[in-house]
Amino acid sequence: MRTFNTLVVLLVIVLSSSMIYAQQTINGSIVHDGIEREFILYIPDSYSSGTETPLLLNYHGFGSSAEEQMFYGDFRSIADTAGFIIAHPQGTLFNGLAHWNVGGWTIGSTVDDVGFTSALIDSLAMDYSIDLSRIYATGMSNGGFMSFLLACQLSDRMAAIASVTGSMTPETYTYCQPVHPTAIMQIHGTSDFVVPYGGAEFSEPIEDVINYWVNYNNCNPDPSIINLPDTDPNDGSTVTHYIYDSGDEGVHTEHFKVNGGGHTWPGSVFGGAGTNNDMDASVEIWKFLSRYQYVHPTGISGEDWLVKQFHCYPNPTRSTLKLKVKNLEGSMDYVLYNLMGVRLQQGEITSSNLQIDLSVLPADLYILKIGGQHLKVMKVE
Repeated sequence: MRTFNTLVVLLVIVLSSSMIYAQQTINGSIVHDGIEREFILYIPDSYSSGTETPLLLNYHGFGSSAEEQMFYGDFRSIADTAGFIIAHPQGTLFNGLAHWNVGGWTIGSTVDDVGFTSALIDSLAMDYSIDLSRIYATGMSNGGFMSFLLACQLSDRMAAIASVTGSMTPETYTYCQPVHPTAIMQIHGTSDFVVPYGGAEFSEPIEDVINYWVNYNNCNPDPSIINLPDTDPNDGSTVTHYIYDSGDEGVHTEHFKVNGGGHTWPGSVFGGAGTNNDMDASVEIWKFLSRYQYVHPTGISGEDWLVKQFHCYPNPTRSTLKLKVKNLEGSMDYVLYNLMGVRLQQGEITSSNLQIDLSVLPADLYILKIGGQHLKVMKVE
């Protein structure tokens, strides 16, 4: 696995952050659950802090790295023209290899990669104008498994996902609990011997995964079938595109079946043997993902929903934060984090009014998480 020097960028909000970023590749880190978690961020030249921008999370494979995935499953030239930010998270070591904790062969890992992803989104949203309704996940192999896990366990923040040579582990499949129809794309080779197309002890069969999402999304069970032109007859594979349309909220479940393809990223110049060249997986993935956004059921997405449902005052505050909650039914949990993702306080809202004592905390910016949504809170001297 390739290693590289990391410039630690602490994602601390700058209140005067009105600058416009030129094209940048930034090595950064946050701390989550006491672990320093690294990532590589790609900011296109078109980015402006005054314009909400989609975010693509691009996860590497087992034993690989964020740097390798940035080149192998490359979206940078697409981001330059389409205008989205790419985050390449780095997995932690498990039995000496970088991994994402998805169950299956990673059982025994104690790392909370779903929580890390949520904290990473929060941190990036502090420093950049992120469109919280257009957050997407993709990845290669273990990274594809991770994308499915996010669709199941962090779907309130995911608009759509795409997996390349990944699948769902039995644990992800069994305990999947998405909260909204979620557009899914799966790209997989029938001659993949690392993550077999027909499934394995650690991995669900690809057809079962597709059927799960077709059923959950309430898509048309009879797909449109398109055979892609065999533009490279020497690559030993062809591609069949299955489109299950007419899902709830207009979502699709789609599958590129690479007949004879191996455990590779189609179209990658670094793909090697078994790579299909009849399609560019990165292009197809972005064409698919970019069609979707997840808007809260109120019809308002992201922080605007919080503003209308939660009134937090005074903010900034010197000691006590008062919270009014509209139309509260039952109870809701809250958690207060610092910008490094460290949990500082937690509790339960049991009425329409709540006071949170911040007097013991230093002056800083914090994240208040309520009901899966996030609100910025400022403590001052």
